Amino acid sequence: MSKIDADAEETARAATAAVNPKKRGPLFLGLFLAVAAAGGAYYAYDTLYASKHAVTDNAYVGADVAQITPLVAAPVLEVLVSDTEMVKKGDVLVRLDDTDAELALAMAEATYQSAIRRVTALVANDKALAAQIAGREADQVQAAAQLASAEAGFEKARIDLDRRQTLAGNGSVSGDEITAVETVLKTAEASLSAARAGAAGALAAHDAAVAAKEANAAMISGVGIDDNPEVLAARSARDQARVNLERTVMRAPVDGVISRRQVQVGQRVQPGMTLMVVVPLGEAYVDANYKEVQLAHVKAGQKVTLTSDLYGGDVPFTGTVVGFSGGTGAAFSVVPAQNATGNWIKVVQRLPVRIALDPAELRAYPLQVGLSMTADISLVE
Repeated sequence: MSKIDADAEETARAATAAVNPKKRGPLFLGLFLAVAAAGGAYYAYDTLYASKHAVTDNAYVGADVAQITPLVAAPVLEVLVSDTEMVKKGDVLVRLDDTDAELALAMAEATYQSAIRRVTALVANDKALAAQIAGREADQVQAAAQLASAEAGFEKARIDLDRRQTLAGNGSVSGDEITAVETVLKTAEASLSAARAGAAGALAAHDAAVAAKEANAAMISGVGIDDNPEVLAARSARDQARVNLERTVMRAPVDGVISRRQVQVGQRVQPGMTLMVVVPLGEAYVDANYKEVQLAHVKAGQKVTLTSDLYGGDVPFTGTVVGFSGGTGAAFSVVPAQNATGNWIKVVQRLPVRIALDPAELRAYPLQVGLSMTADISLVE
């Protein structure tokens, strides 16, 4: 041992010996009382306050942002708003060039009117075809009468020829008379063939008229002109064209503040493009990310006191617990944690709690999306 170490040890022994054993008791008592006071204070804090409140500063303002996207393709004619501008529901934000939409509407209207006229003509044609069938039925009656007459004439000519041929054997009938009767028979036979053809033609014409009426009736049966499928299709196309024309004027869907404007005059937009967003600050809420160990007694409907870093503690906000997210932030992350691996370290998870804010307080003290908040949920029933 060196001389310096020996001197230090001697000094320490001397200091220890210098302490009066009678003074050690009060010192230990004071230490005990200090520890007891600290423990009591913590117990009182935990019992009287901490156990009745769930507090976190991992909370942020959110809102259901409305994206402004076109539903038709057209060039931008006019942009009427800028970033940070307040708008009301129904205010015009963007106007698109409506030339193509107006032409499409005019064409659809013409198609609709043509469809009405075609169906009207079909209805009128149905009556004409009914009259035509009646005419064909009359033709059938006439053809049947002509056929019967031709059959009778043919039968008479045949009988006359048979009689004369019988009498020709004894010389009672001359050969010229027989020749004349044979000619009459041939003429009657030809008339019979013509009558049969006429009857068949009348029947075919009647069947064709009936088929034409049935085909015409299939286009109009069961519905009026306005409810005809062709008219309905043309009307729907007309209405769609009118809607597309109205969509060239883009309006604010909610009250809010314009943010992230990305559209300029002259730009040709396509359906689905995000031109800007409207942030409804009057309907903002807070997502407070509580540790899972804090949520045992938290439930919907409990009151919440909140403060923002923007206004500080002098401007408290009141809120109400709406509900819990369906999963933790880690569960919904792009690359979720793989806790089924061999090397695993337990990490306390945080679950987002949705808190509704008082609209009146939001009007007096607006909060922007993303601002930090401190949330204090009262667990007292």
